[in-house]
Amino acid sequence: MKAALLYGINDLRLEDIDLPTIGDDEMLVRNKRSFVCGTDVRMLKNGNKNIVPGKGLVIGHEFSGTIEKIGKNVAGYSKGERVFIAPNIGCGTCFHCISGNSHMCNDYRAFGIHINGGFSEYSKIPAKAIQQGNVIKLADSVSFSEAALVEPFSCVFNGFERARISPGDTVLIQGAGPIGIMHAKLAKMAGASKIIVSDVLAERLEVVKNVDPAFITVLSDDVKKEVDLLTGKTGIDVSITACPSPDAQMLAIELGAVNGRVIFFGGLPESKQNVPINTNTIHYKQLIVSGTSKASPAQIHKSIKLLESNLIQLKDLISEEYPIEKVKLAFDKAIEAKGLKYGIAFE
Repeated sequence: MKAALLYGINDLRLEDIDLPTIGDDEMLVRNKRSFVCGTDVRMLKNGNKNIVPGKGLVIGHEFSGTIEKIGKNVAGYSKGERVFIAPNIGCGTCFHCISGNSHMCNDYRAFGIHINGGFSEYSKIPAKAIQQGNVIKLADSVSFSEAALVEPFSCVFNGFERARISPGDTVLIQGAGPIGIMHAKLAKMAGASKIIVSDVLAERLEVVKNVDPAFITVLSDDVKKEVDLLTGKTGIDVSITACPSPDAQMLAIELGAVNGRVIFFGGLPESKQNVPINTNTIHYKQLIVSGTSKASPAQIHKSIKLLESNLIQLKDLISEEYPIEKVKLAFDKAIEAKGLKYGIAFE
């Protein structure tokens, strides 16, 4: 089968490798769609410590497909069923796992990061992933492309639940990439009265307008001024940083309304992770400041239900899909950051 393997920094190779063999407790999935994530781009640029020297890793953790083969001990699934593969596999026995937060397991392993992922024609699903419910069946109404995007969307849904957006809220989202737009879609669904999306790149904001002209877009230099005008200087009810920026985090605190909620969604590079924040602002405005990471199994299931019910659509986030032979082009486009989501279509 054809697969894209990462060997090291800027060393992504398209190769023909052996079809995976499965054991009695495992499953083989024929991949249909796999999308490039920011994590994939960071691994390409900076490397991945989990890669064994001289042995490539099939990357990609946003993928969906159909069941091709099932081990004789695997129950509850049938060949040909359409499925989404949740990427994070917990140990199954720690407190985080047994409390329903396997995505926070200290010993978790993930497709495309620790074990072979979705940028290949077929993927082997280990027994532990099947036992923990990582293989989720899809309704026919959910396309393979939208299903693959459940991975980032469920992470956004995690932030959405923590933010507790209510009808009438004013929401600020800093970062106009796919993640920021997903946050905006959920805010709209929840009844936010104003949804402001900011970015440092004007072309990114133009893309946002094409997705939904109802979203208010502003460049980063104008955010405070525009927020003051839009809110009468009362501030932002819910502020979400969907970008890896210390300045965005500081601004989110500064612009918070009384009893506002701030979600640090985008992580920061190690060199910038200590951010000076005025804690008096948090104190006197009674702000709730939180962060979120990845998504729990329950949040993934809820995210799929939103797609099945058509309350949320993700197809307008897809800029282009390529055959696996053009996987490097998909990465180049993702790095340019002029569109939204770029992926591979296996047909």
